[in-house]
Amino acid sequence: MSENSQDPGCNILIFHGQQLCFLSHFPKNFTFGVKLQNVFKGRTLFQNILNIASQSLLALCLRQGMSERPRLVYFYFQLINTDFKTIRDKLALHRCVFLQTLPTTTYQLEIVAKDMAGSEVGLTGTATATITITDKNDHAPEFTHPLFEARVYEGSRGVVVNLTVDDRDDPATGAWRAIYSIISGDPKRSFEIQTNPDNNEGMLSVVKPLDYETTAFHTLLIRVENEDPLIPDVGYGPSSTATVHVTVEDVNEGPVFFPDPLMVTRMENIPVGSFVASLNATDPDILEMQSIRYAVLSDPAGWLSVNPVRGTVNTSASLDRESPYVQANKYTALFIATDNGTPPATGTGTLIIHLEDYNDNAPFVVPSVAQVCEDAGDMNVAIVGGRDKDLPPNAAPFKIELGKQPGLDKTWKVTRLNSTHSQIMLLHSLKKANYQLPLLITDSGVPPLSNSTEVKVQVCICTKTKRYCSSAHSHRTSLVVLLATLLLVLLCKYP
Repeated sequence: MSENSQDPGCNILIFHGQQLCFLSHFPKNFTFGVKLQNVFKGRTLFQNILNIASQSLLALCLRQGMSERPRLVYFYFQLINTDFKTIRDKLALHRCVFLQTLPTTTYQLEIVAKDMAGSEVGLTGTATATITITDKNDHAPEFTHPLFEARVYEGSRGVVVNLTVDDRDDPATGAWRAIYSIISGDPKRSFEIQTNPDNNEGMLSVVKPLDYETTAFHTLLIRVENEDPLIPDVGYGPSSTATVHVTVEDVNEGPVFFPDPLMVTRMENIPVGSFVASLNATDPDILEMQSIRYAVLSDPAGWLSVNPVRGTVNTSASLDRESPYVQANKYTALFIATDNGTPPATGTGTLIIHLEDYNDNAPFVVPSVAQVCEDAGDMNVAIVGGRDKDLPPNAAPFKIELGKQPGLDKTWKVTRLNSTHSQIMLLHSLKKANYQLPLLITDSGVPPLSNSTEVKVQVCICTKTKRYCSSAHSHRTSLVVLLATLLLVLLCKYP
């Protein structure tokens, strides 16, 4: 075929730089032998020998198969840089023309050059070239249908429809892989599309649950493009867009509490049956007239009850801020609201009660055991403090004093150190023993609460480095013994 021969009507791919070098000197008239082989099947598909003149264009036609509509591919070669003063000439692949999509993209060509016009005594040179046909993005993806339809239950998420496209470019290439986008119809960004890498389908998903009562029908306009840009003379047409109709189906939704959580403040120890809060739950299914009933779901301390129709919450037991069920002065209970739909649906709401303190706990003295030395000359003292489960101002400052028994102030003295602590001082020597010292502690609440308690005072023999005290199981001196000892001291002092 000469340079001026008519090309078949088909797309043209231009190959640059694919050159074959021959080590023989070519005269003006020589012979090319070309053999085309399918490298995948390993067999020769076409073989021909053509006589061409220097600088002419060689066309090799491949006719695959013997069907009524054979597939044709043309490889055009050109001898370039012919210089008879050099020892190398170059044969370049000028272009490839194909009439239909090729079954493979890789071909092996064995080229034979023979001088002396191909005579028997001519010298022969051979070369083998592997030609890989690289696909260009010359086919825009097209939806298989102009309209897709999907149905989805309100409140659900996930894939609702797979969008299918056709693309005649090579699979698994950037010219084939599809990129989907939503052009219009999704102002709240409730949908998204991801490409299935296996089949190039667009998976349309709901990412934000849809509400039937708000919008029961959505119309989306979808566009598909390729990863690679199209070649200049090819564009995206109307078939590269499609419409998706999404119908939202109604489901019976559970009642919704508002506010959630509901927070209220109440004083602890209010009378049983006192009003605490009023629950408010509404049914999202506004198109249906459904009734709602309330019930307690979680009430750890068992303090509350709820009216099943009105939703009012009252105390069924005394509220106690100091209870282990109360954290950071807050008590939490859960309630459910159930509609009469088919099937019934429920919603959960939270009630948080902030409990204010009431002076309902008497203070107590710590520690319960104190030590002093038997020799009052050492001026030894013991430190005790007050504790209260209530909060200020129903707790400290505390008043700690000796019990009301007569004669205690002759042997012991209690002196306040600060708002929470006092010291116990032994006024004269006592024998080594354990003594139960009655104390009275009073808080600052209104009205104040007092608590009579006893502190075990261990009178010990003291040295510079150690104390020797009676063990816990030793004889415990009672208040009567303490008073007798005091009386004996007085008699000896005043005979």
